[in-house]
Amino acid sequence: MSREPRGPNEKLGTVLALAGISNAGLARRVNDLGAQRGLTLRYDKTSVARWVSKGMVPQGAAPHLIAAAIAGKLGRPVPLHEIGLADADPAPEVGLAFPRDVGQAVRSATELYRLDVAGRRGGGGIWQSLAGSFSVSAYATPASRWLITPADGSVAREAHQAARETENGGSEGGPVQRVGHSDVVKLREAADDARRWDSKYGGGDWRSSMVPECLRVDAAPLLLGSYSDDVGRSLFGATAELTRLAGWMAFDTGQQEAAQRYYIQALRLARAAADVPLGGYVLASMSLQATYRGFADEGVDLAQAALERNRGLATARTMSFFRLVEARAHAKAGDAPACGAALKAAEGWLERARTGDPDPSWLDFYSQERFAADAAECYRDLRMPRQVQRFTEQALSRPTEEFVRSHGLRLVVSAVAELESGNLDAACAAGTRAVEVAGRISSARTTEYVRDLLHRLEPYGDEPRVVELRERARPLLVAAYG
Repeated sequence: MSREPRGPNEKLGTVLALAGISNAGLARRVNDLGAQRGLTLRYDKTSVARWVSKGMVPQGAAPHLIAAAIAGKLGRPVPLHEIGLADADPAPEVGLAFPRDVGQAVRSATELYRLDVAGRRGGGGIWQSLAGSFSVSAYATPASRWLITPADGSVAREAHQAARETENGGSEGGPVQRVGHSDVVKLREAADDARRWDSKYGGGDWRSSMVPECLRVDAAPLLLGSYSDDVGRSLFGATAELTRLAGWMAFDTGQQEAAQRYYIQALRLARAAADVPLGGYVLASMSLQATYRGFADEGVDLAQAALERNRGLATARTMSFFRLVEARAHAKAGDAPACGAALKAAEGWLERARTGDPDPSWLDFYSQERFAADAAECYRDLRMPRQVQRFTEQALSRPTEEFVRSHGLRLVVSAVAELESGNLDAACAAGTRAVEVAGRISSARTTEYVRDLLHRLEPYGDEPRVVELRERARPLLVAAYG
């Protein structure tokens, strides 16, 4: 259904001509993007003709899918106002800005926190309306600005400044708070708890959903308060950690649009904190998302940006993780030599790491087993099953209840390697254990890994072991995909 006509939408017609997309081509792209988000859309060339010649505005997610479809052809983000659909939703630009000014950065982040939580309470969220609007090119400006200037000048915020911005709508009201180190400690404790929840229960667990609320209720008033430069740096760092976590949890649950916006704001806050390793960690998270979404070249660029600014600053363990993320992107791109070189470098950095190194708390998940798990995924992408098996054995050598989701993902990778080596029994056995783990957590990524495994098993669909595995996985897939 579309809204009332407004007259010809010349902007949309012009951009379609610029992109070289026909009416039928746009309809097909929009329907395909919708299908990726679980939406059943049946637009055709007549629908597009109405949008252009009569100015009809499709409802729901369609305006954002139109923008995403055109953006994919042009290779750059396409805001709704450029195609004459700006009045479809007020939220398409939220979280995408990377302001140069610290005060504007605070407003950009707090607006994201406010709109996300308001959308969740409204039942649909802004992310459903932004479905399909992920654009890897939106990372270009944040990454380049961070590389050029990874730290702001003074971030001190005086009481009169905070009060003035509060009067202008900078917060949800109430007195201006004087922020101290004890306030920041509480945010860091919340981030530590959230990391444990995410690893054990998945990004979609109710515990994880508390992170956006924490950002809105606890972090935003502090950002909008008054503080010294020293306290402010610490505050921005703690909030950047929580914001990155919100992005990672959104990524794990398939909300790519939300994840992208949280990552951009986390990088901006890390710059205000003058925390270069944390900024690198956010870039590494962006790289993993880009690679996962099929943009391997951009994934390499983002991982290398994390590395470049951290030379001589980050600990050996941190540098190892950044090189590992780079290896993941090279593998997805099919570049075996570059992947091998990055893995070798990652392993070398990890061997140099020592107990007592000042590693950041957000890296406490990274171990030899995690290195082996990601190396196995690299070799899976390169279709080298013997290497996958070797590294998967290392990755599964010490299963732990602390990292349940990671254990489930490793089991699926192990199953794929067994299958490609011709070991159907072993593949089904590992797959069965993976399904059991996936059923205990809330993680769209883990479910997607299981679905990919079942797809690979289709040639053996009549085998009793495969039939049994498929039946075991059915409740999981029905709950996720209907």
